[in-house]
Amino acid sequence: MSHLISVSDLPDDDLHDVVARAVRFAAGHRERSLAGRIVGTYFRKTSTRTRTAFTAGALRLGAQVIAYGPEDMQLVTGETAEDTGRVLSGMIDALVARTTGSTEELLAFAAQHTMAVINAMSAAEHPTQALADLTTLQEHFGRIEDLRVLYVGEGNNSATALALALSRYPGVHLELRTPPGYGLPAEYTERARANAEHSGAVVTERHDMRDLPGDFDAIYTTRWQTTGTSKPDPDWRRVFAPFQVTADLWETSPKAVFMHDLPAHRGDEVTADVLDGPASVAFRQAEHKMHSAMAALEWCLA
Repeated sequence: MSHLISVSDLPDDDLHDVVARAVRFAAGHRERSLAGRIVGTYFRKTSTRTRTAFTAGALRLGAQVIAYGPEDMQLVTGETAEDTGRVLSGMIDALVARTTGSTEELLAFAAQHTMAVINAMSAAEHPTQALADLTTLQEHFGRIEDLRVLYVGEGNNSATALALALSRYPGVHLELRTPPGYGLPAEYTERARANAEHSGAVVTERHDMRDLPGDFDAIYTTRWQTTGTSKPDPDWRRVFAPFQVTADLWETSPKAVFMHDLPAHRGDEVTADVLDGPASVAFRQAEHKMHSAMAALEWCLA
């Protein structure tokens, strides 16, 4: 049994294996490797893709699923997360949880040794989204090494996970362009650059859209208003406006695919002609949420 709280919990070889396994699931490979297992899903925030991905993925692998809503557990009456995790660990094999804040609650659930805990998104990091992103790149290009990826938008939990993941592949160039005041947290920037120094990748971040290099293989953005969050600055849209992804970005990267973690707001972070255009793999990327969820469940339990 292993926990998946951060992409960093996966050793390099295991990360590559999980992505390869997800690509196999995407190609139609099926087996009931989790028959007899019970997976709990606990979402304290809204979710379409991640909740469905883990539920459908667990069922396809032969597991049974128990779903908990935000008010279903005694956590709302004051029971500690440690006690809740200890109780659940005697009954179920894995808990897939989306929290309302930091990873502290997830770590408290994980303070036992018989139930795997999987981070289905915290304020700091969205590791299973990064696995879906890597699966999308691996399927489309046949490799992740040496790819050039442009990320445009807020340095949110999807961006932190993407940076921690891509920085571990040799030759990758990850260019992050984030609005001023909305960049990656310093801790994650440091961790990604440390990964890159070890792997031979390159991770750069700027807070403007000037002097963009070209020849990107993928251009990625996320929703400006990250799920479950709000921005204290009433003028934040003016700050974000130059970071909208438009067709102009393809002038110097004509072969790039477009990626988005969804949900998308056409006319905000991306124009409709890009999201719905021929370069977009965003909805295939969404399908890979299930394939990567299946591979993550196997890694944690099998």
